[in-house]
Amino acid sequence: MKIGVIGGGSWGTALAKLLADQGHEVLMWVHEPDLVTSINQSRENTTYLAGHRLPETLRATHDMKEAVSDREMIVSVPPSHVLREVMGQAAPYLPDGIPIVSATKGIENDSLMLVSEILEDVLAPRFHPFLCYLSGPSFAKEVAAQKPTAVTIASYNHRLAVKVQQVFSTTYFRAYTSNDVVGVEIGGALKNVIAIASGAVSGMELGLNASAGMITRGLNEITRLGVRMGANPLTLTGLAGMGDLVLTCTGGLSRNRTVGYKLGQGMTIDAILSEMNMVAEGIKTSRSVHNLAEKIGVEMPISEQVYQVIYEGKDTRQAVTDLMSRPLKAELGGWM
Repeated sequence: MKIGVIGGGSWGTALAKLLADQGHEVLMWVHEPDLVTSINQSRENTTYLAGHRLPETLRATHDMKEAVSDREMIVSVPPSHVLREVMGQAAPYLPDGIPIVSATKGIENDSLMLVSEILEDVLAPRFHPFLCYLSGPSFAKEVAAQKPTAVTIASYNHRLAVKVQQVFSTTYFRAYTSNDVVGVEIGGALKNVIAIASGAVSGMELGLNASAGMITRGLNEITRLGVRMGANPLTLTGLAGMGDLVLTCTGGLSRNRTVGYKLGQGMTIDAILSEMNMVAEGIKTSRSVHNLAEKIGVEMPISEQVYQVIYEGKDTRQAVTDLMSRPLKAELGGWM
């Protein structure tokens, strides 16, 4: 197939490599012109995915029209905070009737829209039946290294999900299908916020008990928000929920966990951001979750503490104390 990948960060490059390794002709749109030249000449994305040689069937471009015109599938992977702008640029050139696979995770700050809602807002209605969403526990470097990975592809169009599943699946990359777009997106977005909290627990050296409790109660509030928005709670026990949450909260490659770890060690968010060259989606998503939970009346205590630490300068140890001192309650109440 001729496939266009929009986004040349670590995840976009890993997915482009995955598809190109299978023999597909992949054209990857990259924001930075200098990086385009570097990728095409060196066969490596030294900025975002160093150490992984890219196949000859993958080429980079800075020309959006070239990247998406005459393609048989589009994979959309911009960071969530620029998704609207980038896909708006792509929209005039998108071919009709081809799968559009989103692998972006997050919730838009101002509109509080999920990725699916952003795409349906930006793209004309004729494109909507061809949208699907890839999520699950998948570090870019491990996918690029062809280590076994399992993900979920969600779409309201089952036949489309099956088609995309077949394109992406290999002996090391296994895709499952789902019709629960909201659940898959909620799991993918909110795990980044909980990962910041989990990283902070590790940074403060609060122990494994605290880490396990943070992850478990984090899953509870992700499920609570997801169910309120129409998700199937079982989706949040699967790859796009618990699977992605465990990976992002515990894995050393997790940018969000790293942000939390440094917060737990006493660094300020501004100092942490000054050291990073890649996006930690949970920083912006924590603001979206704070506003969304407030808007629809869902209690999300861990996410709220993350928001207060990042945006209001709250001390991380005080945040833990406040979480542990909340009124006592039953474990399973509040989301069914």
